[in-house]
Parts: sequence; C-alpha cells; structure tokens
Amino acid sequence: MNRHRVLIVDDEPDLCELLSITLSRMQLASDSVYTLKDAKSALQKNSYQLCLTDMNLPDGDGLTLVDWLQTHTQDVPVAVITAHGNVETAVRALKAGAFDFVSKPLDLTDLRKLVGQAMKLSSQDFATDTAFITIPRLLGSSAAIDELRELISRVGRSQAPVHITGESGTGKELVARLIHDSSPRRDGPFVPVNCGAIPAELMESELFGHKRGSFTGAVSDKPGLVQAAEGGTLFLDEIADLPLHMQVKLLRLIQERSVRPLGEQKEMATDVRILSASHKDLSVMVSKGLFREDLYYRVNVIEIKVPALRDRPEDIPELTRAILVKLCNRTQTPRPEITPEAMRVLLTYQYPGNVRELENLLERALTLCSGDKITEVDIRLRQSIDATGSLPILKVDELEANDLDAAVDSIQRETIVRALEKARYNKTAAAKALGITFRALRYRIKKLGIE
Repeated sequence: MNRHRVLIVDDEPDLCELLSITLSRMQLASDSVYTLKDAKSALQKNSYQLCLTDMNLPDGDGLTLVDWLQTHTQDVPVAVITAHGNVETAVRALKAGAFDFVSKPLDLTDLRKLVGQAMKLSSQDFATDTAFITIPRLLGSSAAIDELRELISRVGRSQAPVHITGESGTGKELVARLIHDSSPRRDGPFVPVNCGAIPAELMESELFGHKRGSFTGAVSDKPGLVQAAEGGTLFLDEIADLPLHMQVKLLRLIQERSVRPLGEQKEMATDVRILSASHKDLSVMVSKGLFREDLYYRVNVIEIKVPALRDRPEDIPELTRAILVKLCNRTQTPRPEITPEAMRVLLTYQYPGNVRELENLLERALTLCSGDKITEVDIRLRQSIDATGSLPILKVDELEANDLDAAVDSIQRETIVRALEKARYNKTAAAKALGITFRALRYRIKKLGIE
C-alpha cells in the first residue's frame, strides 16, 4: 500500500484519470471525487498528503475548499487548478492559503514538480528539521519575534511569493533565508540578488542570462541568476530599485514561470520561488508611477513585516550577547562582560539602523574597551550629550555607514602600524604607547588584518 495519497477534486472524469495515471507513475495513490461536498467528506475520513482541486465545481469553487482546509486540516497542502492565463484567480488562491497552482491545459512536468514539492512537506524529517531551523537563528523572545517565527513557518509551507518589508538593518535577508530553509525547496539553492547594486543596462543579462553573440562582449553562453536558483529560491532584495523595463520581464517570469535569455528565441520553463524585500513602501511607489501595480500584486501575495529593534527592546540583551560571542570568535579573543550601565545605554537607544547598528556599535565598543568589561563610556564614545543632559544619541554622519567604517579602519590601521614600528614590533610597548590594553591591541590587529 502506498504511503502517500492524493485527493483529486474535479468534475471532469478525463482529467481525473490523467491525474491519477500521472500520480500512479510517481508511486502515489489517489482518490477522485467530483463535488465540494464529497471532497470535504473524503478529507474528514482519510489521510492525504496533497489535495488537487479544480476552481469550478458543481456545488462551489476551489477557493471555498481552500478556506475550509485552513480551518479543518491545515496540514494538507492544497493546489488549485486554474484556467490558463487566469493569474488573478491563482493569486486569490495563494492569498487564501493554497500551496500552489497549476494551469490548464496541464503541463505534466510542472505538475510533477508541484507534487514532488508537496510530498516533501509530509516528511517527518522535514517537519522536525524546519522546527529546529526557525528557532535558534532568529534571536529574541519578544511577542513580535515569536509571531514572526510562526509566520515564517507557515509561509515556508507555501509556494506563494512573499514580500518582506521593514527598515534597513532589521534582518530582511535573514527572514528570506529562514523561509527558504523552512520550505520544501531547502535542498535547492538560495540566490540573493541586490536589485540596487546591478547597473540597469546589465540587469537583464544578470537575471536571465544571455546567448553567445547576443551583444558586444557576449563571448559565450551565460546562465542568469534565475537559472542559478532553479529548484530553489530567488530573493530579490531592494526590489523597489528594479528598473521599469525589468519589472515587465519579472512579471512575465512570475506569471508564465518561464524565462528567455538575451539572444534566445524560445522561452525556458523555470521552477523558482520568488521572495522580495524593500525598506521602501511599494504601495506609495505604485501611486507615484515608479512601480508597476500588476507586479506589486504578484510579489506581495503574502507580506511579512520585520519589526524594528526599538519595538522589541526586550530582545537587546540576548542580541548583545550573541553579537559579542560572534565578534570574539571571529578574532579569537576573550569575550568581555558588559556592565549594567552600558546595557542601560543600549536598552534606551532608538537604533535607527536597527540590528545592524547594534552590531556596529558593539564592534566599536569591543575594540575601544579597556580590561575585560565594556562600560558605559565605551558605548558613548561616538555619542554626544544634548543641552538638556538627556541620554545621548549617536551622531549621524553624512557619509554612508560603510564609507565611514572604512575610513575609521584605515586610520586605526595606520596608527597601529606606526606604533608597532616605533616599538620595534613589541606589542606590549605599542599598546602602552597607544594608551590601550594589550588585549584591545591584539583584537584590533586581528580585526584589521595587520600582519
């Protein structure tokens, strides 16, 4: 007896037979019913690993069954069979909680891929592993983070496009990676693409690839990042920066699930899940004509908002400990304690740069602290007290954070090298001359790569 069983819900006997034969060749058993009523009855009586339902049934529609499954048997993924080109219906089904959709006339290759992904969800190993994956890598015990973990786990079971919003530095790419790791695509590649970092004239070639001779300099065939994500997840970070002409091509990729490299005459079927992120409000950009409305509704089928760090201050102590462990492991230096006064400063700061800013702040404090403790003074080194004497706020420089950090590193490196040369490479003497501890000097030498 087959371990896995699929329920087919369709009032066309010929289609039911085609689906049944296809599933049988995949070593899967199946039952066929023709009405919404019979489908609910079968789902209540038997155990299924997948439900395939047509949109149009004699006594209802597929969306009704999708809604019913969300309430009664959430563990059974449901895929909806839609009319060809009816993308609006497919999007509605995904928003309602459908695992995926497949269009008529059925492409059996696409169907097999869909069924294969669904079968992975029923694996006990998959359920156990994803429960492990989503907990330890997303630090914090606040209600906001608990809710985010639960949402990641739920959307991981779907194939629907997800748009991740949140301020810069909140960890949107981490959330995307966790969705991938929590999905049946986890054994496939996760390919992140920063849409704002690729020049507009190279965007199409980078994403979709090109054929030899398709433009000057195309000396050989080159697969694009979409092809590199085949069977896995394509993460489009800062999708708001995607040029309008590329938005049209991305829309076609999502709707038709196919891609055409530059210089290629035929489109190639592709199997990727699209995740996207932006710190900008796409709905505002749509109203300004800067982002296509039809693409907005395709990528924003499910929206996940990553909370700002200031909205979950109870997570700061745990994040601080984890960041210090990571930084000290990287340089193989002892981890200093953080004093209560220093923690108070960290807990009351607003963090416009979120977790990324907390990490930068701790890295500076780690390099500048004396002894085995990080004190309030170390945290406040790059702060200024306002005229009212209230808690200091970090200064915001006009330079980009990366430029500023690079400049600071360059100055530190030059100063340390001069001190080492003057002390004839005696680190103890050089540390004394610099007015820092030997441990702090050793940390900086390793961090800055000074040999």
